[in-house]
Amino acid sequence: MSTLTVGTREIALDKEGYLLELSDWSSDVAAALAEREALELTAEHWEVLELLRQFYQEFQLSPATRPLIKYTALKLGPEKGNSLHLNRLFKGTPAKLAAKLAGLPKPTNCI
Repeated sequence: MSTLTVGTREIALDKEGYLLELSDWSSDVAAALAEREALELTAEHWEVLELLRQFYQEFQLSPATRPLIKYTALKLGPEKGNSLHLNRLFKGTPAKLAAKLAGLPKPTNCI
């Protein structure tokens, strides 16, 4: 287990860097997690992170890549809901990295 320092808070992470407690998530935590991944969050990133959190609220799971692409296309349109766009934003691992930054558990069928 490791921790992430955000302001004065110590946030517990699992060995892969995912939050242990979903309730610890905030935009500041997301930004700190992104910094650890050498990623600067843009409005396009935030749009997908918010969408992922909606997906999790609705289905109680983190989507794998295909469902993520389909859900993004449904909610944001095909120009954003495609693998090229999501891979560009999230370094070729959109389901895993986006879930991590959104404070969600690792998708179960991602290696």
